[in-house]
Amino acid sequence: MSFSRPNRSAATGTKNRYGEEVSPFSGMCVVCIDGCPGLCEIGKSAVRGSEVIYPQPFGAITAASQKDYPIDFSHFNIMGSAVGAYGIQADSNHAIFPNVNLEVKLGHDKKIKLRYPILGGGQGSTDVARNNWEGIAIGAAITGTIVTVGENVVGMDQEAVLSRGIIKKAPELERRVRAFKDWQDDGYGAVVVQANVEDTTLGVLEYAIDKLDVDIVELKWGQGAKDIGGEVKIRDLKKAQMLKNRGYVVLPDPEDTDVVNSFQRTFDEFERHSRVGMVTEEGFMKRVKELRKAGAKYIFLKTGAYRPADLARAIKFSSEARIDVLTVDGAGGGTGMSPWRMMNEWGIPTVEIESLTYDMASRLKKKGKHVPDIVIAGGLTLEDHVFKAIALGAPFVKAIGMARANMCAAMVGKTIGNAIKEENIPQSLAKYGKSVDEIFITSAQLKRKFGKRFEQLPPSAIGVYTYFARLAQGLRQLMAGERKFALEYITRDDIVALTREAAEISGIDYVMDADKKEVDKILGK
Repeated sequence: MSFSRPNRSAATGTKNRYGEEVSPFSGMCVVCIDGCPGLCEIGKSAVRGSEVIYPQPFGAITAASQKDYPIDFSHFNIMGSAVGAYGIQADSNHAIFPNVNLEVKLGHDKKIKLRYPILGGGQGSTDVARNNWEGIAIGAAITGTIVTVGENVVGMDQEAVLSRGIIKKAPELERRVRAFKDWQDDGYGAVVVQANVEDTTLGVLEYAIDKLDVDIVELKWGQGAKDIGGEVKIRDLKKAQMLKNRGYVVLPDPEDTDVVNSFQRTFDEFERHSRVGMVTEEGFMKRVKELRKAGAKYIFLKTGAYRPADLARAIKFSSEARIDVLTVDGAGGGTGMSPWRMMNEWGIPTVEIESLTYDMASRLKKKGKHVPDIVIAGGLTLEDHVFKAIALGAPFVKAIGMARANMCAAMVGKTIGNAIKEENIPQSLAKYGKSVDEIFITSAQLKRKFGKRFEQLPPSAIGVYTYFARLAQGLRQLMAGERKFALEYITRDDIVALTREAAEISGIDYVMDADKKEVDKILGK
């Protein structure tokens, strides 16, 4: 079986002429015939070149790896128990799943309070993030989770004002931060502002701390979808020229006369790229010190699915700098325009990178070193993923990161909201009613919570809130079955590996080896 699907994908709008009759290693049709118009990635690339590197259509999609990794979270199962309870009285009238506590506290002083163990990963300068920001941010705010303003938001903002290369006014960043803060509920959740190379040059984090009262900033070493900087497409010549002047890599050169003359005739979009970072321990420590001096209360680090030595650097540097949260992002995910083949073929998948993270964090802990709170990301979408990810990395992993999933919920909420306005409700939903109140199942509790202000809630945010509510109930049910009534009680032996390979990679007991000592104690040898 091939784990990859080269040369055709819905992400790039390509396919094979002969369907599944393909060479498994090259992805080419078994018979490549003269006269074919070029349906596959090779053929389309012969006409459109580097456009085919990226998922399409830009601005309206998110994309994630199509690769079938040898090990994923389905190779583990959650163990149940019929005995006792942790974190609550061992009484059937008390140990009911609604009483499971899903709150988590992060940071050096444990004052970052989350109602659920979810951190929204960086949603940056892509159109799909900008167009759905209200839902993502307000949904996180009313739920009590974290939302992260991703990279390049300031640099891409045509209304931003710079002086000598430093940001002085950033309307889009302000909009994004305010969207969360205006709806934050009872001090739960937080908004994080992230920075890459260009953001650092522009002084984005210092601006966010000083002008927008942002408490949490995040340094970025890449993400699970790619090991280079962010990419977006630009369909406006003047904007492409502005971005080049602001220091971005823009292809083709928007100031070249031949390029200008052929724009909108031969091609209709430019590529904007960020630079790759150059990490050093000295540079990292210096930057953390600068941010603390600037007034940052909490500092996070986000690292992508780089090689194990880089993961070790991330954990060691985070320990030495005593940062608050380290997010480790496994290979495969993506919320914008990551190169499609890179998304599929680069980096360490989530289960493997989390297993490495656990081993490295354990080594530092044994030496008495500081281990920051760890967040695991990379293709996590449902409640069993949350449980398994926390268990696999226990006691170091405190929460999970997600971006595509909450964006999906926001986009669906927005779409349904528009359908209600236009009185064009899909048949699959019409059976529930004709209004927001009737169709969104959490409307009643949100009305109780916000009163008349409920009318101001965008359906996209209600969609995110409702999705998170489903995750919360599902997670509570799984935890109650395992008799764990708070997240802090989840341990690695709450899951088992279903294959020997999964057990070897993770260090989790193979299902047939689980509880052996206790079994012998119960039955006698």
